[in-house]
Amino acid sequence: MNPAFSVVFFTTLAGAAQGLVVALALATLGGVTMLPAFARHTLAVAAVMAFVGLLSSFGHLGRKERAWRAVLMWRTSWLSRECLVLPAFIGWAGLGAWAGPSAAWAIGALVLAALLWLCTAQIYACLRFIQEWAQPLTLVNFTLIGLASGFVLASALAAAAAQADLLRVTGPAALVLTLAAWCTRVLALRHNAVLRHASTLQSATGIHTPRLVQTSMGMSAGAFNTREFFHGRTLALLKRIRLAFLVLAFALPALLAVIALASGSVSAWWLAVLVQAPGLLAERWFFFAQAKHPQNLYYQVVS
Repeated sequence: MNPAFSVVFFTTLAGAAQGLVVALALATLGGVTMLPAFARHTLAVAAVMAFVGLLSSFGHLGRKERAWRAVLMWRTSWLSRECLVLPAFIGWAGLGAWAGPSAAWAIGALVLAALLWLCTAQIYACLRFIQEWAQPLTLVNFTLIGLASGFVLASALAAAAAQADLLRVTGPAALVLTLAAWCTRVLALRHNAVLRHASTLQSATGIHTPRLVQTSMGMSAGAFNTREFFHGRTLALLKRIRLAFLVLAFALPALLAVIALASGSVSAWWLAVLVQAPGLLAERWFFFAQAKHPQNLYYQVVS
């Protein structure tokens, strides 16, 4: 698939915002001591992150004025459901930023965050013909990566604001969630590496001879199919991107979290945030690029 950067940016930023809200919601339910002003400001940051992510998602739309129609198919479409849940999540985070978090608010925040992860992940996991996505680890990874990035950011904010009680909770949780997300993402990569795709060149073309070689795409120039479903990168580049996001999104943030927990360093937490951000973007780009649409079997050769 050819990843749209607007969707890559949206899913990454919104996931981190969800994780940040979950961190504050769980701290509120657990009775963790934190300054009311800090909680409100942190929730405002999360609401702005999710809102910016929502705005960025308009980037790949051809007719942006028709975006409102995305909610009309909410009975059957996970995308429509996401379009309904996301504004509700942003509004709920904004409510917490305005009035301050409470136990009732925290429960609602956890429910909306969980629903949003479900809707976003199911947009891709429900596509059975794209086997790289149609697996339970898609939902697991969307959730764990969002939680990991949100808790790392929450720890950095807590450390900068000297919220020691909150940091004692979010710091170890950030390390555990980052390691868990790392493990499940590697499992997904291994799953996809050994996939036996149901579609073949024979089934795509209807020609069932044992030896079938495609030498022409059947057209002299590119089309929608070739622009949207081929990313055009080499296997060598894909391998480098995979290594880069495993290091930047998981390995280095986990190491920096260990250093921060051991030394009490504020800068280590912020360095973890700065290192993790490009790694998360690379991870989400790779998630889309690795998916192989069955139509690519038919349009795989340009000339």
